[in-house]
Amino acid sequence: MSDSVSPSRTSTLTRHVGVVVLPGFSLLAQACATEPLAVANQLAGRPLYRLTTFGLDARPVTSSSQQALLAQERAGEAFVGLDMLLVCATGPLAAGVPEALFEWLKRLATRGVVLGGIGGGTEVLARAGVLDGYRATLPWQRFDAFARAYPRVRLSQQLFEIDRDRLTCGGGTAAMDMMMTLIGSQQGSQLAERVSEHFVLERVRMGDEPQQVSLRSRLGHAPQSLIEAVALMEANIEEPLTTHELAEHLGISRRQLERLFKKYLQAVPSRYYLGLRLQQARKLLRESDRPAGEIALQTGFSSAAHFSTAYRNHFGMTPREERLS
Repeated sequence: MSDSVSPSRTSTLTRHVGVVVLPGFSLLAQACATEPLAVANQLAGRPLYRLTTFGLDARPVTSSSQQALLAQERAGEAFVGLDMLLVCATGPLAAGVPEALFEWLKRLATRGVVLGGIGGGTEVLARAGVLDGYRATLPWQRFDAFARAYPRVRLSQQLFEIDRDRLTCGGGTAAMDMMMTLIGSQQGSQLAERVSEHFVLERVRMGDEPQQVSLRSRLGHAPQSLIEAVALMEANIEEPLTTHELAEHLGISRRQLERLFKKYLQAVPSRYYLGLRLQQARKLLRESDRPAGEIALQTGFSSAAHFSTAYRNHFGMTPREERLS
């Protein structure tokens, strides 16, 4: 579970949030990160957050959709009073990002400013060295390259990560889920729910939900037989196949299948399969009002008791506690 972000200066009533936009940034992600803060101000009837947009220079910044945004200030220059700075960028990181930006981020980090990466902004923070030792995420298409380039960052495949004074997300609408969670942490769940209602959101996704990643991308250079095995598992959640049945479908031996799972996924097939079923059960518990017994059957468990035990062993809480959390 993501850790709460503490404000960098707790004495202030209004948190000053800066947003750096780099050429090619996503307007959608930028809006998803900033609009919830503006609406929180509106609904609270007072300035909870003050927003400042930063660019690399005085020229308008062109987004990925070729629309221009005129920044209010220039990034890299001394700026007093920031509580949080978010970097919104595309990935992979463009070669033209000036060294002065990375140095500025390092200085802000030493002053206790909360730093966040939106989409490719995670790579900007990583290159500045301010993500070393932190959990972080970014768009799934960049996972492999990022992991190779920044081994000191604890990369996750989650929707977003809030680890101490660092926030990162996969971009797009994940930025809104992250900021809604932040508002709830800083201003209380009641205001966060009102902001959610303003945007007609059915629910705010939690940070520990995985990004939707293709099997090939998730498994990298794994053999096709392993990819097909996982695809079979995902297609047979309600009536799980045995390891022997999976091997028969693939035309390989059970022992060969077990070796593939151990080598590429560090798990035996049955354990990996159980994790897939429990993730689906968690999704149903969070997104529907179906009885736990019905969800148990839909995810291949023969009884509610078996389901509850497996769920507690995997997630550290029972299905009932999941619903109440």
